[in-house]
Amino acid sequence: MIYKEFQDIRLSALGMGTMRLPVIDGDDSKIDEKAAEKMIDAAVKGGVNYFDTAWGYHGGNSELVVGKALEKYPRDSFYLTTKFPGYDVKNFGKTEEIFEKQLEKCRVDYFDFYLFHNVCEINIDHYLDDEKYGTYSYLTEQKRKGRIKHLGFSCHGEMPVLKAFLEKYADDLEFCQIQLNYFDWSFQHAKEKVDLLKEYGIPVWVMEPMRGSKLAKLDDRYAEKLRKLRPDASPEEWALRFLQSVPEVKLVLTGASTLGQLQENIDVFSEDKPLTDEEMDALLGIADEMIASAGVPCTECHYCVSHCPQELDIPMLLRNYNQFIHTGKDDFISHMQIATLPKDKRPAACIACRSCEQVCPQHIKIPDILADFAEKL
Repeated sequence: MIYKEFQDIRLSALGMGTMRLPVIDGDDSKIDEKAAEKMIDAAVKGGVNYFDTAWGYHGGNSELVVGKALEKYPRDSFYLTTKFPGYDVKNFGKTEEIFEKQLEKCRVDYFDFYLFHNVCEINIDHYLDDEKYGTYSYLTEQKRKGRIKHLGFSCHGEMPVLKAFLEKYADDLEFCQIQLNYFDWSFQHAKEKVDLLKEYGIPVWVMEPMRGSKLAKLDDRYAEKLRKLRPDASPEEWALRFLQSVPEVKLVLTGASTLGQLQENIDVFSEDKPLTDEEMDALLGIADEMIASAGVPCTECHYCVSHCPQELDIPMLLRNYNQFIHTGKDDFISHMQIATLPKDKRPAACIACRSCEQVCPQHIKIPDILADFAEKL
């Protein structure tokens, strides 16, 4: 395992994210605890010492499972991270209540790392209004008390949001977690975000290195281009080697949902093999082509699902929408899959309340997409 120096500690360059743990019967809230524990054990054995969870992952159950699985290891042998759930503005004003509950769920007395979660357009005013909500004051106080060892933030917002948060709070921020991969290098202006964080001297943590699973399943024409440059490298390895080529990156979170995926990620991080200039140009060229033909940029984080009053499986519907628009009206796969759903779970069942849209990290206009899908079907 590659390790990076962060202040006075050694962090594994690969961290384990726990937003996409194995589940039972396709229910995101029902984690397969035995399978998840095997993954965490394999991560520890492979040298991973950083584990990332959050209040909202897996319907609130990720923190419980991660805390239970890590409890058997010495507390000073791993670094545990969770986050204040600012993606839902109803949580502002409840910082102390949530934080205390998180310690209980994770079975710890302190968090090694803690984040202001998902700083974005819908919550930036809430985060900046510390006089009203006290989120920043409370968390910085917990840091002074030693209940938070390192304080940072994650950001899905555009550049003006990132700038506003940094301008007010940068002096107390130790790291920033952003969505970074070769597709989003230009698509979501990740390069500009990295450059801005460098100006502030804030190291980068990476989420969504595979953009869900988008970058792990490349079209044959793209995969063939890459095979000519590194014949033995998989699409997943290319995505991770890209991140090894960005000097500002200290830590990459794997979103693996199977033991095999996790092990492949660990194998890649057994050595540092950044891309050459030729390889970087080729990869970013492929990203440009992918962007030109991209559909809805859903990463299947499932935030939308927990906020849908109709209980629609929105990620599945968007996945089928992409299949439909790329294949055309005669695409039988999406027709067949939608037809198997009860009528109250199909795209037309969306009531356009836009609750899902308010928590979408990718800023997808979900009701508009579902309405378009229903019309096309």
